[in-house]
Amino acid sequence: MAAMVFVLHRELCEFRKRWTPLQSMRNPRKPTPQYATILTIVTREVNMRKKRSAVISMRLPKDSERRLKRMASRHGWTPSDASARLVEEGLRRSEFAFIDFRDSPVGRQAYIQGSTLAVWEIMLLIRSYKADTSAVARHLRWPENKVQAAVNYAAAFPEEVNEAMAENDLVDFEALKRMLPQTVEFVSKRTAK
Repeated sequence: MAAMVFVLHRELCEFRKRWTPLQSMRNPRKPTPQYATILTIVTREVNMRKKRSAVISMRLPKDSERRLKRMASRHGWTPSDASARLVEEGLRRSEFAFIDFRDSPVGRQAYIQGSTLAVWEIMLLIRSYKADTSAVARHLRWPENKVQAAVNYAAAFPEEVNEAMAENDLVDFEALKRMLPQTVEFVSKRTAK
């Protein structure tokens, strides 16, 4: 049965004529749950850069299809792009400890679970503390392994993290003041020792 799910597109029409979702291959008298039509997933990176991709077909319950289409519509993606992103994010979650993905004003980003910090923000702290993960962990009052999780993720996906850090570096005080006119520059009178 599993082999029948992964069919070529030109064979799909013939496959549908011979088999309906309500038939069960194991027990013809026992109907199977209602499924959506086969969905094509094109796998890509989360930031959806053009990379080599593969076409995979899978069956989804009707309710999952509706939820996927609603998510895709909310983000301005196709259902195929949304499913590819979710698969990629799920794979990254399973490969990296403490990593989660959330919507942000600039799109979906990798965050550290249980915090409001994106991976790139932790990497800014790593840069400020000259790559001393234990100092960053003390600063955040986190276990060091959470900080190391961000470092590991950034090492695996440097383009994604470096791009976010570069965008952040472009925002100076004048750009911030244009966005938030009430902003006032604060200069500490105390000198660093």
